[in-house]
Amino acid sequence: MPADLYLDLMKRVLTNVIYQDPPHEVAWHPGTDFDAGRRAAGLDWPSVAHTMVGLDRLDNLQACVEQVIADDVPGDLIETGVWRGGVTIFMRALLAAYGQKDRTVWVADSFEGIPDSAAGHPRDQAIALDRFNDVLAVPVAQVEENFRRYGLLDDQVRFLPGWFETTLPAAPIERLSVLRLDGDLYGSTMDALVHLYPKLSVGGFVIVDDYVISACREAVHNYRESHGVTEEIVRIDDCGVYWRRTS
Repeated sequence: MPADLYLDLMKRVLTNVIYQDPPHEVAWHPGTDFDAGRRAAGLDWPSVAHTMVGLDRLDNLQACVEQVIADDVPGDLIETGVWRGGVTIFMRALLAAYGQKDRTVWVADSFEGIPDSAAGHPRDQAIALDRFNDVLAVPVAQVEENFRRYGLLDDQVRFLPGWFETTLPAAPIERLSVLRLDGDLYGSTMDALVHLYPKLSVGGFVIVDDYVISACREAVHNYRESHGVTEEIVRIDDCGVYWRRTS
């Protein structure tokens, strides 16, 4: 029960449903007032909260981490694309709540925002998310400070700063039990799958935050088809999906 109370409070604070900050002005949000339903579903860009994924996707992450712990699936946890760090902070909170001392949370991000769309995949060029880098670029020092404010910055947290095409091939990760992708783009999603999916243990989970975005969705299907990945894709909410590796 104490772990449940702690984790529930963490989710409420990370999404800021307690103080209810308004959405950021660049977000596609009807009006400027806090909307509890949209925040829970991760459909706004919070002006203050440490994550934009919402309560539903944090619930999914918790279920996946609890399952790999219960089944003793070996490996670390990673998110590729962390923004203000909220999801990875919650990963570390989960490990703390369940006394997991032998797993690391990897925090992978450019910390400079979205890559140059003009140089990317045609679908990435079409959505041009780099135009929002004034909001999406959060320096690594700020993310570290966010961890520190929750009392969760320690040697079980490791940062991988830089573009995925450079950092992920050389990342000193042996095995993963949870691979959470939040890179939005075709290129970022494909980089993460190519370099990290082979390290995912059988019984581990892949979570794709941006499946609703066609560029990300195409990368997921192209990778799965070319590597014979056939596990069922399960929908989390209107945006995200996940599957569990079985072979």
